[in-house]
Amino acid sequence: MILVTAANGNQGKCLVPRLVAAGAELRACVRSDESAKALRAAGVTDVLVGDLADPAVLARAMRGVETVYYVGPALHPDERTTGFAAIDIAKQAGVRHFVFSSVLHAITTDLIQHEIKRDIEEHLVSSGLEFTILQPANYMLRHRLLPAFQDAVFRLSWSLDRYQSMVAVDDVAEVAAAVVADPGRHEGATYELVAPGRYTAYDLARVISEVTGREVTAEEIDSTVFLKASLGVENLDEVPYQAEVLRAISARYSSHDFIGNPNVLTWLLGRRPTTFEQFVRREFHAFQERTEKPCPAP
Repeated sequence: MILVTAANGNQGKCLVPRLVAAGAELRACVRSDESAKALRAAGVTDVLVGDLADPAVLARAMRGVETVYYVGPALHPDERTTGFAAIDIAKQAGVRHFVFSSVLHAITTDLIQHEIKRDIEEHLVSSGLEFTILQPANYMLRHRLLPAFQDAVFRLSWSLDRYQSMVAVDDVAEVAAAVVADPGRHEGATYELVAPGRYTAYDLARVISEVTGREVTAEEIDSTVFLKASLGVENLDEVPYQAEVLRAISARYSSHDFIGNPNVLTWLLGRRPTTFEQFVRREFHAFQERTEKPCPAP
């Protein structure tokens, strides 16, 4: 049996259908009944609803599992503790292989969530479990393109001149599915998952302009405005930890590039990874289909 945590998140929505289609024996762990309903509709019969920060939930999740695909709780103050516990409980439960979804350059410890994942990586490597670590770059995400499609403005909350590498979530999910299907082939591996190209915000806006046929400008958002919108609050004192994490991201990405190399991902996929242009073309086509109004009847 394969356990997938955060099974209705960015990765889970791409990974779970692949595993269901392959006929894998699958358990999905999510935090809400709404997510559980979506997974059952997608064909998952074994769905566990609960907070992984609760060791009892982790113990139930790990029972009878051979391979774990672990995605930690994003922006959660207990992310490190929960990751450590997941590894320890997996070992106690007899899990054979633990696959950890980490992050590109986890050694960058002035990024809070990177330092946490670096510590979890170390705990996993020292655990005695067979392991594989995936280190994806920044995701190409649909919601970041919507303002560009709607308003012809591409917005970031850090310096527009800094370079970043990216990766399509679908490509990450394809690698993850291959790893959990044949974990023995990937024992002890740490894989950087990076698409071709490195881009400033101006470069990204230019690509979107070329795809949409409409001039798109790049705009740096005030970090406080971005934080409130991202976290859905008016008072950042209500979410101090989450605000601290996102501030650290804006500060780091404003002072340093965040880049990687596509060689490993190319090898794992057996093809050229999805480029940002390909991603934008796909999402723009989907956007047009969603927003196109039917012609009135004659």
